[in-house]
Amino acid sequence: MVRVFPLNDKYAETFGKMFADYYDELGCDENAEHLVKEYVLPDLLAGLLRVDLIEEDGAVCGFCIYQTDEPGNDWNFKDGWGDIREIYITMNRRRRGLGRFLLYTAEMRLKEVGTENIYALPDADAADFFAACGYELTDEECAELDCNVFVKSAKNCCCSEK
Repeated sequence: MVRVFPLNDKYAETFGKMFADYYDELGCDENAEHLVKEYVLPDLLAGLLRVDLIEEDGAVCGFCIYQTDEPGNDWNFKDGWGDIREIYITMNRRRRGLGRFLLYTAEMRLKEVGTENIYALPDADAADFFAACGYELTDEECAELDCNVFVKSAKNCCCSEK
């Protein structure tokens, strides 16, 4: 069975470990534990972003961090747009549709709060994933992260009526 649910205190340590694994995979040299404690969790508690976890057969195996960009957020690349900030599935659970399921859940939740457009700033390794999930590559670039911008209308997310 697959379940997506908001991060809570019970799973904070599990999330922290997965976030560290994610940063290791990306080759980031920043202290992942520090980022979680000083930025991710405080922003979650302040309502500036959301973190959902995905569980398969009782094992937490991924997360998605997303938000609606607003002037109050430190990261506000496209004001009023939904932002899929981070998405991660543990290596042993990939290629089973869990990432897509998690992404579509985030899209649905963004749409429920009135977000009309969603973007992602994937690294080169994740670009194909976002394209396969209906995101379109634009000519726009994010200089700070040195990546292309992928966009999707919330009207075209998985939960839209045809």
